[in-house]
Amino acid sequence: MQGKAKPTHHDPGQPGFGSGGVRHWLLLLLPILLVSSGLLVTGCGAVSPPVVDGGQGVERQPPAPVTATATAPATVLSPAPPTQLLIPAIGVAAPVERVGLGADGTLVTPQRHPWDDVGWYRFGPLPGQQGSAVIAGHLDRPGGYPAVFWNLHLLRPGTTLTVIDERGQRWHFRVTAVASYPPQRAPLLQIFADRSGHYLNLITCAGSWVPSEHQTTERLVVYSVLQGS
Repeated sequence: MQGKAKPTHHDPGQPGFGSGGVRHWLLLLLPILLVSSGLLVTGCGAVSPPVVDGGQGVERQPPAPVTATATAPATVLSPAPPTQLLIPAIGVAAPVERVGLGADGTLVTPQRHPWDDVGWYRFGPLPGQQGSAVIAGHLDRPGGYPAVFWNLHLLRPGTTLTVIDERGQRWHFRVTAVASYPPQRAPLLQIFADRSGHYLNLITCAGSWVPSEHQTTERLVVYSVLQGS
């Protein structure tokens, strides 16, 4: 199903990106994803994990060979941790927090401003690096009032997303698809571990709230690719 997910009203106190939302989804599925994609050192077998910077999940590429040239080489931009996500089409200008996994294996939610900030999964690529960077946000806040990704379902292919990093660099992405999935049918490798290009995928909840399961019936994913890549 593409582009059909609509906002849903949850029970009071049940956010769209909390224990019953994206966190629950990742608790069930991330262990399989991380092992199969080589993002965990333990159990990777022959898969070589990326070198990380101080445990922050920043992948470092090996230095390029130095060759003698008649002129100075052009400056190559290097992504830095994101600080802001801009989606003018739906009025989003959200601070980005770094999020990881809690002790129980669930995705930690933004802490400073949970309903207005978004969370970049810091153990994945930086936006602008090769691979699939992932940013998640709440659909709604307690009481069913709109949160940062309330209108994410309105995006369409061709829409521009911009990430500003801590160096002030702007990374522009173009939406390629908008899709929603039942939790157990989400294509995790495509969302989190596609290294065939430079991608940014946005995720939030969608569908109807199921009180007995403490989660929604669907997950909304907006796929985008770095412009010029």
